[in-house]
Amino acid sequence: MTIKKDACAEKKVALVTGSSSGIGRATAIEFARHGYDVIIDYWTDILTGEFDTKGAAEVKAELEQKYHVKTMVFRVDVSNEKSVKAMIEKIGAKYGHIDVLVNNAGTVYDRPYTEATVKEFHRVLDVDVMGAFLVTREAVRYMKKGSCIVNVSSNAGTKENNPDSPDYNIAKIGLQSLTRSFAFQFKPNIRVNAVAPGWVDTKFNYGLDEAYVKSETDRIWLNRWAQPEEIANVIYFLCSDKASFINGEIISIDGGYQ
Repeated sequence: MTIKKDACAEKKVALVTGSSSGIGRATAIEFARHGYDVIIDYWTDILTGEFDTKGAAEVKAELEQKYHVKTMVFRVDVSNEKSVKAMIEKIGAKYGHIDVLVNNAGTVYDRPYTEATVKEFHRVLDVDVMGAFLVTREAVRYMKKGSCIVNVSSNAGTKENNPDSPDYNIAKIGLQSLTRSFAFQFKPNIRVNAVAPGWVDTKFNYGLDEAYVKSETDRIWLNRWAQPEEIANVIYFLCSDKASFINGEIISIDGGYQ
């Protein structure tokens, strides 16, 4: 008698947090383009503060209709331990494995340092650092040899290009340190790396002062901002066999920002 395997068990699965827009959306599309089933996680829109249900639905529709892959969609605050556990358990129940984890969810408050509140400072650290810790801690239970984790950090963690956002800088530095710790803890079976983008043309950076945008663009040797797809391409590369000996690294993607 031939036992038919569950089709889900044969598909590679990528979980991308914060994937309803920007870099996360582009990353979800890139993995779907290569045949991965994709887990879409979203929370609030950085501009409106409302749940980005529409963005998540659009990503889901594009992935399923254009790339013919399966998706699961979760509205989960990655800093909420109970919600993260529930999400990972549901993914595990359906697939039994997670091949790729991209910790992309993040937040920032664009306001002068002297006006920042303790609550806001904590929120940035909770989402950017604690969120990556929680999702990774739960996801690795379903990750086997050859799996890959990529954390989306920022060159703000290395080149300090946000002097008015020490909370964001600290969070991204912490995420880079967490990357090295994960790479050590999960060796030799799971590779862990981080990308550190500079300025990227996403709603995350909308509303900035025009003079500031120009001055920052002038500091980029390529004299332009990145598109989300350019970051997604590197994330996918880091999870591919072509990057099989890259581990514990922070890959800068900032066009030569100085």
